[in-house]
Amino acid sequence: MPFRLLSGRAVGALAAAGTLLFSAGCGNGETDVQSPGIEGEEREVSFEGGPAPLHGTFTAPEGADGPVPGALIISGSGPTDRDGNSPMRPDAGTNRNFAEVLSEAGVASLRYDKVGSGETVTGQADADGGIGYELFEEGMVAAYAELAAQPEVDPSRLLVLGHSEGALFALRAPVVVEEHPPAALVLAAPPGERYLDTIDRQLTEQARRAESAGRLGEEEVAEVLSDSRYAISRIRAGEPLPGHLAPELDGLFEPYLTPFLRRIDAMDPMELARDLPGGTETLVLWGTADAHIAESDVDRLMTGLDNATRVDIDQADHVFREYDDSPGAAALDADRPFSAEVAPALRKFLDSAV
Repeated sequence: MPFRLLSGRAVGALAAAGTLLFSAGCGNGETDVQSPGIEGEEREVSFEGGPAPLHGTFTAPEGADGPVPGALIISGSGPTDRDGNSPMRPDAGTNRNFAEVLSEAGVASLRYDKVGSGETVTGQADADGGIGYELFEEGMVAAYAELAAQPEVDPSRLLVLGHSEGALFALRAPVVVEEHPPAALVLAAPPGERYLDTIDRQLTEQARRAESAGRLGEEEVAEVLSDSRYAISRIRAGEPLPGHLAPELDGLFEPYLTPFLRRIDAMDPMELARDLPGGTETLVLWGTADAHIAESDVDRLMTGLDNATRVDIDQADHVFREYDDSPGAAALDADRPFSAEVAPALRKFLDSAV
């Protein structure tokens, strides 16, 4: 989802039984166990990327000697800001944590607020005409050019790191950027099936958990799943959404989101992978405790990648924080560290890729 979260009722019923779609998850905490700060020099940047400026943070490794490789970091779904945080998951810190690992490995990075998040407001988009996929792809292309233009960056040694939904944009990057195509990609928790199929699977799993927990009745679950599948069929057929849907689906299937959903759903991740230019080195990261992206999804994506390395991060969740489901274990993002297994996997890949 590019902007809005589900309704309050959906959050209460579905999210209470598990995490919600690509970008939702554990809520606020008071103390962040992962807060040493980025070892590098940060500065704010803004650049044109559509109807109005986009805003982001550029990080150069501390003490870099000469131009260094650069990485564009692309957020996951929903109103997820440059740091990887959203209203439903305000302490995820996914992008910021990746930026820190990259900086420690001697790689500069640019992470940015896409439309509808952080300082880049939703008002840029024409809600009356719907939200188009192109708006987000244009933003990605503009952010990539901004990264390449930074004086600390070697434009011949660029890569794109996409998290969750952002991995779909990363897969498109080598095809749509005009100059300095990326030498490598990092796909973190990438979807491996079509977008709306992923949403259908997630909704089904979460609705069933809500039913088991007594938060939704059998008839309510049947209505949610029937209505969501009908909405998906209408979107794919190029037809208007039905006038009434189960209230739990508020904010997910909205008329103004239909253009985005229809276009991104038409892009099969496996086919995008097959269309990558030859020689594009790719690292696929997946947490074994990821409640959003199934192992079978990653298996499917890997069949389309010719030059890829896959690293499964043990007991890491969708945002690559350590996860333990035993009684009494920390549940909030702020109380769980970013997995220590990510850095060595990324460093090993970067040593040969850029």
